[in-house]
Amino acid sequence: MPNDISALLSSPIEHFLNTNVAILEGDKFTDQALNLMKERDVRSVLVSHMGEVVGIVSKTDILFKVMSQGRNPGKVRLREIMTSPVLAVGPQNTVQETLSIMDKHVVRQIIISSHSSVLGMVSRDDIFEKIHMATVSTAHTAIKGTPVCIINPKAIVYMKDVSSAKLMCPYCESPFDTKEGLSNHIDRFHSGSGVLEGDVRRMFE
Repeated sequence: MPNDISALLSSPIEHFLNTNVAILEGDKFTDQALNLMKERDVRSVLVSHMGEVVGIVSKTDILFKVMSQGRNPGKVRLREIMTSPVLAVGPQNTVQETLSIMDKHVVRQIIISSHSSVLGMVSRDDIFEKIHMATVSTAHTAIKGTPVCIINPKAIVYMKDVSSAKLMCPYCESPFDTKEGLSNHIDRFHSGSGVLEGDVRRMFE
């Protein structure tokens, strides 16, 4: 499994394949699907007809299409609420391509198939979790001192630490520890800003 984020996004989606797939016939009821999802610890079930996958039903589908409408999950068949057709990508599609397809069709899960056979599924959450882990790993490596580029230096804005400064320039808010340093700074950079010698002296009083 690649750790670098760019390598991860360009890697085949088969690296993220989850073979723990639940399948039920379309004439089964939604309460049976819920029980199977709980048993298999999955978010959805694939709906089949005569051995072929024809749709998908997620926990969200059951919540909004059954529960929230006051329908009895023991009387609503999967084929009534399934999403069809099911989106699928090949195992060699990249992670980036797969995410783009899920974004385009507004889905959270997608089938990985080869030659009409279902190899498994992958979810957006699983992908983002691995991306997050890669990000944390990269940051940890950088902290340890290994030269890793994690941000464009030109995009960094360095903030001034004024918490320990005793004095601050009234014009540019640069912090200074000594009166002499502040005075020299004003003389060099703000001499034409209308600062009078008496004004500088009063700042130190």
